[in-house]
Amino acid sequence: MATNTLSTISLALRSPSHPSPAPKPNFLHFPTVKPTYRRLTHFRPISAVSAPEKIEELGAQISLLTLEEAKILVDYLQDKLGVSAASYAPVAVAGAAVAGADAGPAVVEEKTEFDVVIEDVPSSSRISVIKAVRALTSLALKEAKELIEGLPKKFKEGVSKDEAEEAKKQLEEAGAKIAIV
Repeated sequence: MATNTLSTISLALRSPSHPSPAPKPNFLHFPTVKPTYRRLTHFRPISAVSAPEKIEELGAQISLLTLEEAKILVDYLQDKLGVSAASYAPVAVAGAAVAGADAGPAVVEEKTEFDVVIEDVPSSSRISVIKAVRALTSLALKEAKELIEGLPKKFKEGVSKDEAEEAKKQLEEAGAKIAIV
């Protein structure tokens, strides 16, 4: 009897009086194109300097190096040729000095930005220096305490002369040894 009931249920589901569920739509499947990453090697770059083909090939190979490989190449060439980039720096400075001598007397620029450096804090005045540091900055207690440990440290950087003098005055009154750089 159970088999008879199942057959009537399946007939009822397939009968025209009971429409079957709509078929699932077929989705369009487009072929995926994998992107290709290739350097354009057939276009020659416009260059103000003409170089022999051998040099251009060497330059193309060097431009494909990673940064680490380029550093190793520079170190190798410095050892092989016995030169360094630092050896050319005095020549550039000397050239600038000669050019500056022709221009007349050099104008000394006055420094406008200063750094306040805490050089030393005696153990007897640590608390008062921490209070002064917190008053001059927006540091919390922990950060102010860490600032005066492991000295010397820059307290303020790139400040005006007046601000640097004021900070020096307050920190020295608290007991710290300060330098303005």
